[in-house]
Amino acid sequence: MTAMTAVTVMSVAAVTATGCGPPYCTFRGTINDPANRSMRHAMLKKGMGDVCPQMLDRNAPLRLSPDSPIIGRFYPTQCASPEGDELALNFSGIGYAYTNVAKKTTFRMQASALYKYDFLVTDGDRCDVYAYFRTSRVDSSNFTVHRIEGGAANLLNQFTQMGDGFGKQLMGKKLAEGFTVVHVTDTNVDDFTLGILPLGQKPFHPYQATGKERITYENERTEIHQAQRDFVGPIRVEGDGKSLFVTAAVDGAPAVDVLLMRKQEGDASLQLYFDYPQSGPLTAAPIVSDVVRQGQEWKRAIPVPSGMYYVVFDNTSSAGITTPPVNALDDRAAVVNYLIQIGDGS
Repeated sequence: MTAMTAVTVMSVAAVTATGCGPPYCTFRGTINDPANRSMRHAMLKKGMGDVCPQMLDRNAPLRLSPDSPIIGRFYPTQCASPEGDELALNFSGIGYAYTNVAKKTTFRMQASALYKYDFLVTDGDRCDVYAYFRTSRVDSSNFTVHRIEGGAANLLNQFTQMGDGFGKQLMGKKLAEGFTVVHVTDTNVDDFTLGILPLGQKPFHPYQATGKERITYENERTEIHQAQRDFVGPIRVEGDGKSLFVTAAVDGAPAVDVLLMRKQEGDASLQLYFDYPQSGPLTAAPIVSDVVRQGQEWKRAIPVPSGMYYVVFDNTSSAGITTPPVNALDDRAAVVNYLIQIGDGS
């Protein structure tokens, strides 16, 4: 759960897209001049606009360290960002994460923080924009455990109290680290990481996404333990004649189900996953249901109308086609590499 504050990155991931074009590449020497920090601040402030609509449209993947697989997600449900010289974010939402001791843990989270921001442009052949958000002040943070799957009944309260304290302490620490948003010019993709990433470095991704023909929604690695599932979304698709392009590969387990759901049904199924310790059936049948098998890369273009969707990776026997074995002494976690893109249908 150490990456829970990555949700703040989601809200500004599109900001630098307006800041990297031929003028920025041509005048990067002037832009990067330390004496021009006020100019950069004004440019980035104008480009950000209202960050909350973007924030509420996305999820924040949670991981134990920057290069480790995703172990859960945070879904913002409320956001406010008052205007000012610094970026003020007040947000709250729900989420889930998996640990070996507690198994699936669902939680509620709220935070309020203030960030100083700046950006720089890389030198050399590349012209990528690095937007830096350094924490100025953390006004409040709160973390509350909602449900715990593991543990005997007499230990449940102890787990909950430990989880509340640990989660709040960890969230405060991560909020204090700030974050970095990288706009990659060649692919028109926005990338992000917790902490201040040195200019020119890139976060890890399992697939190499090239070209600007498709919008990359997520390019990640997730770890899905037995009797668990992962809700990737919501994914906004705008315009007619569009498709979702999904590539996936699984390791560590024989297979996982990949399901596509509309946002309404996906939200309802996510709420059940949040409210109940054990995973149960989905609230509705998915639009698409298929299987990703170990050792075989799965690729599919799925035509979809304008709307919002979830891609669900499922390692349970209560949804999809597969029936993974459940063995308390042998947890066959599925590690799934996936790439989700939006583009013109073919």
